[in-house]
Amino acid sequence: MTKSELKTQSKSSVVHELRELKVRRSADSISFGTTRMPAGSFTPLERSILDSLHTEVVDFIDNPEFYRAGARRRIFDEALPIAKPDTKWYAPLLDERRVRTSTATMARPAKSMVLTAAQERVLFAQLNYARSRVARLQTQSHQSGWTTARAREILRWHRVSDEVRKQLAETNLALVLAMAKRVRSADLDFGDLMSEGNMALMRSVDKFDFSRGFKFSTYACRAILKAYSRLGLKAQKYRKHFPVEFDPALERGDHVGAVRAARQTEDVAEVKTLFDSNRAGLSELERTVIFHRYGLDRPVHAAPMTLEKVGVMVGVTKERVRQIQNKALEKIRRALVCLNPAAAERLPTINGSRN
Repeated sequence: MTKSELKTQSKSSVVHELRELKVRRSADSISFGTTRMPAGSFTPLERSILDSLHTEVVDFIDNPEFYRAGARRRIFDEALPIAKPDTKWYAPLLDERRVRTSTATMARPAKSMVLTAAQERVLFAQLNYARSRVARLQTQSHQSGWTTARAREILRWHRVSDEVRKQLAETNLALVLAMAKRVRSADLDFGDLMSEGNMALMRSVDKFDFSRGFKFSTYACRAILKAYSRLGLKAQKYRKHFPVEFDPALERGDHVGAVRAARQTEDVAEVKTLFDSNRAGLSELERTVIFHRYGLDRPVHAAPMTLEKVGVMVGVTKERVRQIQNKALEKIRRALVCLNPAAAERLPTINGSRN
């Protein structure tokens, strides 16, 4: 039998045996099976957490690093501190009416932060190590009995895992907004999209394996889009069972044109925000070429400056300007892939730029 099979069998047996035990309460004590602990030692919230942890095995993404000597010191004490995000910008976006009246707020918020790959690895290691400690303490308590000290240790590691999980989710809230903008349509309520995206993000935090070397944003974006796809199928099924009659009086104005114009304005705001913060890592020459070539200081519908004119300004040939432009656009497109994939797809193509 392989190691993974042994782990699965052991876990399933623990789950079965834990569920067989009954949690009993009295005025002065809490009993887990034959183990009795003073009720006054824990708050009502802590008792509720212990009840759930007593009957459910905590799941985590295992890693060999967790079992080496000094794992706790390396994962927590020696890790560089990571600032927690400011999420005040997110709550107003849940109000559909406010979003409709202010499309400018749909651009990537200036106060949001982006974790580096190293920072993601630190946080996911802390999350899963804390959960692994809870799981090990659960097993020990099941084998040798629950004690007040062990219960407090379980609560401490559970609190650590919850805090790190919350930090990871809040830091990546912008992914939910970006994916909601990509699939937003009249068929899906924006509030439903945000809610479904939030749940998909939390599931992604729980299931992401940081040891594989991928960025979390790549994994989370796919999971959120899959959740939106399922939501769309549910909406279609609902409309099929509850159809509505077509009313021509409601079809007034150029709706398609209005949607296209709104999206174009959002895309420009997204690119300008990325350009101003230089999240794409453009060089000074690349920034100068993009700024003048596409007129980021001019109205949305203004004609772009030709390659030849830009070349005269920066002192290079027309063909060299084209090369610099294409390289800069590719950098911007990569930076936009997870922030707003739809905007990335609508950027000028490498071979299709006008002269």
